[in-house]
Amino acid sequence: MDGDFSILITTFNRLADLRCTLTSLEKFLKDGVQIIICDDASTDGTSAFVRENYPEIKLLVNPVNKGLIYSRNRLLESTETLYAISLDDDANFLSDEVLQNAASHFANHSKCAVIACKIYWGMQPPPHICTEKETKRVQGFVGCGHIWKMEAWRNIPNYPEWFVFYGEEEFASFQLFKKGWEVNYVPRIVVHHRVEIKDRKNNKDYQQRLRRSIRSGWYLYILFYPWKVIPRRFAYTLWMQFKLKVFVGDLKAATAILQAVLDIVLNFPRLLRNSNRLNMSEFKDFKNLLKSRIYS
Repeated sequence: MDGDFSILITTFNRLADLRCTLTSLEKFLKDGVQIIICDDASTDGTSAFVRENYPEIKLLVNPVNKGLIYSRNRLLESTETLYAISLDDDANFLSDEVLQNAASHFANHSKCAVIACKIYWGMQPPPHICTEKETKRVQGFVGCGHIWKMEAWRNIPNYPEWFVFYGEEEFASFQLFKKGWEVNYVPRIVVHHRVEIKDRKNNKDYQQRLRRSIRSGWYLYILFYPWKVIPRRFAYTLWMQFKLKVFVGDLKAATAILQAVLDIVLNFPRLLRNSNRLNMSEFKDFKNLLKSRIYS
């Protein structure tokens, strides 16, 4: 069973985080699980560290920075196992028997394309880990901790690299839905994402992240939503961004929103070419699914 899984990690200039993650994964290496890392042109010695300390890891190196989504595509295209575990470089498992639980779930749910893990956000792990057993079909999954059935990955288009950051999981979820695949939330597989969400607003890349987050949502509307529902949803999300951010004094948000609108205009022909629109019946069925779960 161990040979059925690969663990995929993309990283860029976060060697300290990666060290912690790889330490947590050493037991998987000892059991013969292949780990593949894509170093997206780091300048902090990441590749040298991996080669020196983990020669058994398969290392891919981008000669220039290509972005998260490009790197994830490259990792998945390099995977030869039945299943691929995708982890962020600042994430680790909190639960035991990860492979056993994943293999069992895929064996018993033939339409499951992606296992969405239970993910806890925070610098410190939770005081108690509740690994409930009930699984649920959901709309989508989160990038920092999920498990692909590679047969399903090869059945849909690659992640859209022109999104750059944000939205690729939702893109895949829509494509999977159109093909009859499912995303299942499996809370007995628990991931710790070692990041404090509240601190991101103070980071220097806040405006860039917000711009990409907003535009990815609008990209997905144009790619997948029925035309008749797009104007109302676009207007509502635009209003909410102004109401919750700009009108309370977040001027960076105002700039990010305007940049996102411009991105829509510039990429509109590409969005039309790549659309795979749901009809109204499909749209209602998709919206009736539970929203993507993270930690419950």
